[in-house]
Amino acid sequence: MSRFKKKRSSSQPAISTASLPDIIFMLLFFFMVVTKMRDAELKLKIVTPEATELTKLERKSLVNHILIGRPIEKFQKVYGTSPRIQLDDKFATVDDIPLFLTNFRESIPENQRKLITTSLEVDKTVTMGIVQDVKTELRKQAQLKISYSAKQRTDW
Repeated sequence: MSRFKKKRSSSQPAISTASLPDIIFMLLFFFMVVTKMRDAELKLKIVTPEATELTKLERKSLVNHILIGRPIEKFQKVYGTSPRIQLDDKFATVDDIPLFLTNFRESIPENQRKLITTSLEVDKTVTMGIVQDVKTELRKQAQLKISYSAKQRTDW
């Protein structure tokens, strides 16, 4: 009996790589279908104010965004330069907010509807008149959780 055994040439069959391109394309197609693209085109110029005490919103799927600002140059010929409201991908008025909130609520499961937060992204040059109108309409629709978007102040 010997301690060392001679290895016999036991060759293993080669791995077939013919199906790798198929697998790659299936993965690519899967991620293209599953990935959610940006839902809204930004039509307003918004420079958010700076703040020192910020908290991050945890569940972004439960946040609906209302943008308030002046139209970008591309839309100024049609809509002017006065502050406008943008809901999803279109310009809106205060009267369109109830339908916007209802559509958003219906897309959320019923047990999570109490956790919905409305994020107001307001340009810092906009006067409070239009913001107050939006807040009044939100209050009428019983949407009381409101968040204001801001960027971190760096010089503190």
